[in-house]
Amino acid sequence: MQTILVGLSGGVDSSVTALLLKQQGYAVIGATMSIWGKDGIFKKISEKAKQTPGNSIHGACLGPSEKEDIDEARKIAEQLQIPFHVFDLANQYEEIVLGNLKDEYKNARTPNPCIWCNALVKFDLLPSLAKKNNIEFDKFATGHYARVEKMDDGRYVLKKALYLNKDQSYFLYRLKQSQLENILLPLGEYTKDEIRRIAHENGLSTADKKDSQDFYEGDYNDLIELDEKIGNIVDTNGKVLGQHKGFWNYTIGQRKGLGVSAPVPLYVVGLRKDTNEVVVGTKTDTLNNALIASNLNWTSGEIKEFPIKCTAKIRSYSDEEECTVYKESDDRIRVEFSSPLYAITPGQSVVLYDGDIVLGGGIIDKSLTIL
Repeated sequence: MQTILVGLSGGVDSSVTALLLKQQGYAVIGATMSIWGKDGIFKKISEKAKQTPGNSIHGACLGPSEKEDIDEARKIAEQLQIPFHVFDLANQYEEIVLGNLKDEYKNARTPNPCIWCNALVKFDLLPSLAKKNNIEFDKFATGHYARVEKMDDGRYVLKKALYLNKDQSYFLYRLKQSQLENILLPLGEYTKDEIRRIAHENGLSTADKKDSQDFYEGDYNDLIELDEKIGNIVDTNGKVLGQHKGFWNYTIGQRKGLGVSAPVPLYVVGLRKDTNEVVVGTKTDTLNNALIASNLNWTSGEIKEFPIKCTAKIRSYSDEEECTVYKESDDRIRVEFSSPLYAITPGQSVVLYDGDIVLGGGIIDKSLTIL
């Protein structure tokens, strides 16, 4: 009998993951990672929350209410009669995920912390720490909606979930072959309604628990830790339209909360770190038909021949777009789209697909318009 370590988050998806695996005859062990520390930035945010009535930083992936989720995960483990362990990864999480987040925002980029957390913490450090603590298991499983399949040539490929409205493959594109080989994603062929139905039928306490929608519900300045710095909001011709308190408070494509008025709607089209300027323009100014990406990961096996034609997503909730990918160097690609896209954002990830297979992707460095 194989033993599966399941990452329990305290939500319905991971709860049903553990249940399904147990029903399939596996020996199941539950593991939860604690990422909210007691000191430093964590302590500051917790104290601020206590002093600010109505300040909500609960219900997100990262927040001081983590104890409630851990308690819920423990309750599920008890209900399923499986062993349960909690691993403190707060220091590593702060260094890896929050460190990347701070660096990216300071450099006028907008990161996706969930992607870094999945590849480097949840699917890497958590199972590794379990093994270091002499917990024996064969594979690691989570409640993500995606699929893993072994191909005839021995490669493992990451695939979209069967039902695309819950597909989370975008967030997993940085997983490597060594990780794909050792994970199970049991929910890849289920709908969310089916998962909640299974939870209800088996009396799981998480059956009606609301999904976490955000990485962090508080003020991102709490995490970035930069002092207010007054700068100019300018149009594409350099005309000063207003002022801001730090370019890191803005992201490409942003329309609301700009604090300037104009006869036509304005959008953020550029962030200038060196001059502390936020550049705004019309929606047309946000459109580009190409991008440069680096820090690549070829999820389902390295691609040897370029250019390739495939589809790509430039953010988790965007549609896939037809594109051609050119190799610029060993760790740099140029992606040219068949039509202009809105708000290609440095720091976000471009993820490449061949049908339902995730080819890989990288971190967007800049947008381009190729005539």
